[in-house]
Amino acid sequence: MLAGLNEDFALPLLLPRPAISECGPFYSSVRGKRVLVTGAGGSIGSELVLQIAGSAPAHLVMADISELNLYEIDSTISQGAPDQSQSSVILDVRDELALQSLMLSEGIDIVFHAAALKHVPLLENDHNLVEAVLTNFLGTLHVARCCHKYGAEMVLVSTDKAVNPSSVMGCTKRLAELYVRAMAQHHDSGRFSQVRFGNVVGSSGSVVPLFRRQIAQGGPITVTHPEMTRYMMSIKEAVGLVLDASALQHDHGGGYGLYILDMGEPVKIVDLANQLIRLSGRTPGRDIKIEYVGMRPGEKLHEELTYPWERLTPTQVQGVSKAEVVIRDPAMLLYKLNNLAQAAQSRSPGVTRQMMAEIIDIASKNHF
Repeated sequence: MLAGLNEDFALPLLLPRPAISECGPFYSSVRGKRVLVTGAGGSIGSELVLQIAGSAPAHLVMADISELNLYEIDSTISQGAPDQSQSSVILDVRDELALQSLMLSEGIDIVFHAAALKHVPLLENDHNLVEAVLTNFLGTLHVARCCHKYGAEMVLVSTDKAVNPSSVMGCTKRLAELYVRAMAQHHDSGRFSQVRFGNVVGSSGSVVPLFRRQIAQGGPITVTHPEMTRYMMSIKEAVGLVLDASALQHDHGGGYGLYILDMGEPVKIVDLANQLIRLSGRTPGRDIKIEYVGMRPGEKLHEELTYPWERLTPTQVQGVSKAEVVIRDPAMLLYKLNNLAQAAQSRSPGVTRQMMAEIIDIASKNHF
């Protein structure tokens, strides 16, 4: 397998994790297939590309809106797997016609949808709220519709922030989950899966690179709250389990599946900060101080991985559970979500925020 781009960010985690199989079930599900990865230049997307490239797909399409990120992952694959058939495409998932054209011309069999805006405080203002809805929700809507239209499998990369969301980012990912689930159930065809997990260590904009920069500058390390916790996993492990979860749905033969990664126990952010200080050869509180700066807009003290009604059952893959969920009225949910998409496209932040809040509130009570 190709070496991961994110290994520079690896660090000993506070809790042990199950070992990852080097020959997980996903290898057989992508071998010989034509695979598209959206957000291919991002932290999760680039690791998806690396692991997929190691399992002999017939053709690998890397799509990203960032030219620089796309260039970097393209160069990595070209050098590390020169025999791999590949193409790199600048693509905005908000553009449904461009996505249709790409999927049709490339004959895509499987789409791993990782493209998203994800920085929680940044997305809270009205302008960025609309941008987040257009990218995270409308982009997912486009991918789901194209997969249904062209008979491709879809794997949505989701987040624990979609559970009882307190942020715009979490709400948009929850809407994305709801749309894929409702569409799969309403049409009763295709093969759709969603994989929900928590924070990954070392992703762009995440806390570990920030803490390392602050340590390099002599401190202080800024922590939002002494009790804040997050689920933590390495990028390589999370992506490996995402791919294994997608293979479970592939083997299931169709329909919809929501898979939850076992993230272990939540990690206190202040404990992570102290560990990083010690790993740098310094003493917390003496050489590097920690300052508490308060929670930022949209943040929660503790994240959750499931809703109470999402009954989990184990799978044959260690570290992956399947959640059983049924929407009672998928047609009504799709109607409301399509109306929300139109409001976002008209760039009406007030209406968009109100409609989003209404759908999230109804869904939080499991009333759809």
